[in-house]
Amino acid sequence: MNAKIREILSKFGQLPVSVDTISDEADLYAAGLSSFASVQLMLGIEEAFDIEFPDNLLNRKSFASIKAIEETVTLILKDQEAA
Repeated sequence: MNAKIREILSKFGQLPVSVDTISDEADLYAAGLSSFASVQLMLGIEEAFDIEFPDNLLNRKSFASIKAIEETVTLILKDQEAA
């Protein structure tokens, strides 16, 4: 999942640095992720993982780092399985 998130981030994140140089815990907003790019990133993640972000997870914290994105996607997938 981490590699897929990095691939999507590379495609949609519009970061001024290579995704390969960013640690899993690094602040993506500090690395240059804009609000617009975070929306594009969210849409790319939804398509890649066949999920939909619920309103309560549409926040800066969910996209703060690669680790946060991975945890959020895992949570959504678990919720989908339970439904």
